Amino acid sequence: MKKYEAMFVVKPDLSEEDRKNLFNQISEVIAKNGGNVTKADIWSDRRKLCFPIKKYNEGVYYLVNFTAKPDTITTIRHAYNLNENILRVLISVST
Repeated sequence: MKKYEAMFVVKPDLSEEDRKNLFNQISEVIAKNGGNVTKADIWSDRRKLCFPIKKYNEGVYYLVNFTAKPDTITTIRHAYNLNENILRVLISVST
C-alpha cells in the first residue's frame, strides 16, 4: 500500500449537510477500493479560484490523506470525476 494525498475542489453552493455527505462519499470510495483514510481536513470557507472551473469562481477545498494499492487509483479517480459536486480532484503520491 502506498500513501496518497488528494485535494478536492467542491461546489461552493452546497449546504453544510451536503458537504458532510460528500465528504463521507469520498471516504467510502477509498474504503470500497481497499484503501484507508489516514487524515482528512475540510477547509469550510469558500475560496476564490484563480480561474473558473465549470463556471464556478469559488470553491471549497477538501484535503484527504489515504493509503491504497497503486492499481486502484485509476478507479478511485474515475469515481470522483463522475460526481457532479466535485469540480476538480488531484491525487498525488505522498511521502
